[in-house]
Parts: sequence; structure tokens; C-alpha cells
Amino acid sequence: MPSKKHKPWPELGELERAVLEHLWQAGEADVVETHRAVGARREITVNTVGSALDRLYRKGLVTRSKVSHAYRYQPVLDRESFVVRQMIDGVGGVRALASRGLLASFLDLVTDADETALDRLEELIAEKRGRKES
Repeated sequence: MPSKKHKPWPELGELERAVLEHLWQAGEADVVETHRAVGARREITVNTVGSALDRLYRKGLVTRSKVSHAYRYQPVLDRESFVVRQMIDGVGGVRALASRGLLASFLDLVTDADETALDRLEELIAEKRGRKES
């Protein structure tokens, strides 16, 4: 089975990041709700917030569904997964991470900080291998 290509996430502007943070907290929201949470204190218009949501949608970072006359937006990944993807992109991708020994160094750091992390990692690896074999 061919492996999935990992495309780096696009760069985010400050407003896009704030809107995404709001969606992570809220789970989903429409433009007006997001403006209340993010745009009002910045003194920007509802249209500006709507444009940021649309950019996030076009970048593949949120999904949207039409409810009545408005879209409701949801993040594609949870915050933790997004941050990990950004970190991996920052070191040049998964192949670079593994080939430079960074993966082993990361594993050392995590297990030094939390002894149960290695057990959890083994469980996650077993789950992934089980899915590939199915």
C-alpha cells in the first residue's frame, strides 16, 4: 500500500491563527460567533473575519457545512495534531526527522520527561500497525 504524502501546512497570518484557536476552543462556529470572539476586540469587521475563515477553508485547515443561510466551520485537526505537524514541517518533514536522528532524540527527551510515554508510544505503534494490516 503506498504511503500518504505529507504536504506541509500553509503559513497562517495572525488573524487566521486567532480564528483557528477560537475554533479549537468552540469546536465549531459561524462567522458571527467567530467575530464576537475574535474580531470585535480587534475592531475588525464581520467580513474580515469571514474572509479569514474562507482562507482557512481554502487552505484545507477547516471544513464547513451550510446551516440555513450561513456556514458553520470546524477545524480539520485538533490543536495538538496541528502543532505537531508544524514542528515536523519545521525540521523538513518526516523523512528528515528520521534520517537526521531527530526522531531518536525526540524519543529520548519524551521518555526522560515521562516514563509512561514509551509505553503509550508502543500502544500507538501497535494500533497503527493493526490498521495497516486490516
